[in-house]
Amino acid sequence: MIHIIKNIPRPDPALVAAFARHGSATVHEAMGRFGAMNRTIKPLSRGMKLCGPAFTVKAQAGDNVMILKAIHDARPGDVIVVDCGRCPESGPYGELTATECKTKGLGGFVTTGSVRDSAEIIEMGFPVFSSSISIVGTVKESIGLINHPISAGDVIVNPGDLILGDNDGVVVIPLDRAREVLEKSDARVAKEAKTLEAIRAGGSIFDIYGYAAVLERQGCVEEAL
Repeated sequence: MIHIIKNIPRPDPALVAAFARHGSATVHEAMGRFGAMNRTIKPLSRGMKLCGPAFTVKAQAGDNVMILKAIHDARPGDVIVVDCGRCPESGPYGELTATECKTKGLGGFVTTGSVRDSAEIIEMGFPVFSSSISIVGTVKESIGLINHPISAGDVIVNPGDLILGDNDGVVVIPLDRAREVLEKSDARVAKEAKTLEAIRAGGSIFDIYGYAAVLERQGCVEEAL
């Protein structure tokens, strides 16, 4: 078995740049409400945003040696996505690792586990998304996997999938659907722009989208004025 895979597919940089203009919620909705990591995965600080190809890691609980190897091997723009197993109380990522990631031009770091040195990471401005914060240290002993499919935040992440994270959460865009999803995201933004114009002109979302028909189908009875 090959534990560490180095050659992975990556999206065109222009495609990454195009997705970076969108919000995670928009892309999630455009994709048919698919790909959203669960609500535990949050940015360390408001305003953090990341967008780039997934460089996946399956780390053993309480061990960060595979994370260090992934940072060593990743390319500029890559977003390291880590499944840390069932050990949320350890903090395998901190100021030193974040500094190396930023220096190498990586796109961000997403983990199902915890991180430490949160103030220092926030100050340097490197985008980090995690389930929590913990000062508990880790060992460097156990082999895991790099660039194999993983599960992170209840979503399957394949190497090279696009990862988009912002204030609202993280969404995973399968690489083979990326162009289709981008077109649908662009269309959704254009449609919502027109809806916003109508609302600002005094319109109601309930009327604009015809939601009265929904209540009528369900037999909703409204009191007469």
